[in-house]
Amino acid sequence: MKIFFSPASPFVRKVMVVAHELGLADQIERLPSAAGPVARDASIRQHNPIGQVPTFFTDDGTVLYDSRVICEYLDDLGGGAFFGSGAARWRNLTDAALGDGLLGAALLARYEAVLRPEPLRWSDWTGGQLAKVTDAVDRMETMDLAGRLDIGTVTFACGLGYLDFRFPEADWRSTHPRTAAWFGAFAQRPSMAATQPGV
Repeated sequence: MKIFFSPASPFVRKVMVVAHELGLADQIERLPSAAGPVARDASIRQHNPIGQVPTFFTDDGTVLYDSRVICEYLDDLGGGAFFGSGAARWRNLTDAALGDGLLGAALLARYEAVLRPEPLRWSDWTGGQLAKVTDAVDRMETMDLAGRLDIGTVTFACGLGYLDFRFPEADWRSTHPRTAAWFGAFAQRPSMAATQPGV
C-alpha cells in the first residue's frame, strides 16, 4: 500500500492514526508530495484529479481518496470497528463530519493568512472560518467522548492537534475544559505520538 503523504496534513494524519491503531502503518509506503491549493502536485493529479493528499493506493493498484474513504478501507482491511454499525455508525460518521468541517474551516483560514497576498486578504472571511472552528469545539464540549476510539474521535483529535500546530495562539482549552482534558488523554496514544506534524 502507498499514500501520497504530507506530514503537516491533518487529513493524512487521520489516515495514519487509523493505520497505526490497526497495526497497518508499517505496510504503507509514504510517497513524497507537494500538494497545495494553488500550485497542485502533478504527480498526485495523475491519480486524483483534485490533486490532494491523502491519495492512497491499495496493493492491487486501486486509488482511493479522500481521508474518510481511505480510513474506511483500512478499517475493513484490518478488521476494525472505527465506523461501527447501526446507531453507532451514524453517530461516528456525523462526528467525523463535524471534525472534517473544523479542519476544512481551519485550512481555509490558514490559506487566507499565508497564501493570499496581503492586500487581498479578507478579515471577515478568516473570522467566519474561525467561528466555524469555535462552534465545532463548542459542540465537542457537550459530548461524552470518554473511552471512545472511532472515526469521530480520531477526527476530533486530529482537528484539535491541527489547531495546536497552526493556530497556537487560539486558547481553546481555557473555554473548553472537558474537551481539553479528553484531548490531553487521547493525544497520549502511541498512534497520535507517531503522527504528530513533522514526524
